[in-house]
Amino acid sequence: MPSASAIKALIVDDQTSIRTILRNSLAQIGIVQVSERKNGKDAVDYLSDNSVHLIISDFNMPEMNGLELLKAVRGNPKTQKTAFIILTGEANKDLVQEAVKGGVNNFLAKPYTVAKLKSVLEAVFGTIAA
Repeated sequence: MPSASAIKALIVDDQTSIRTILRNSLAQIGIVQVSERKNGKDAVDYLSDNSVHLIISDFNMPEMNGLELLKAVRGNPKTQKTAFIILTGEANKDLVQEAVKGGVNNFLAKPYTVAKLKSVLEAVFGTIAA
């Protein structure tokens, strides 16, 4: 059972408002070590020098989308075991299948509640202690 305060998270989304909402939602769960990047390319650059336990990435982003980021993360020995959740507003069956093949840990559909976010995180990490 991980402690929420010990989890380091990376939010990857091209919309500042979504990153802010997600950061606030994670804080309500107790996850306060949160970094942000605006696209997958920036996230890959960040991950070359920093380690995180959790990546929550939007699917649709410029330069490198969430699926491409997932493949880059899974293809790097340093990051391949990092928990990866795709945040999406679309329930595209092909996207889901590709992400599952790529090794995604879970999905979070927009809009979401803090309770749903916690449920998705606990499906990946087990019970999260405050």
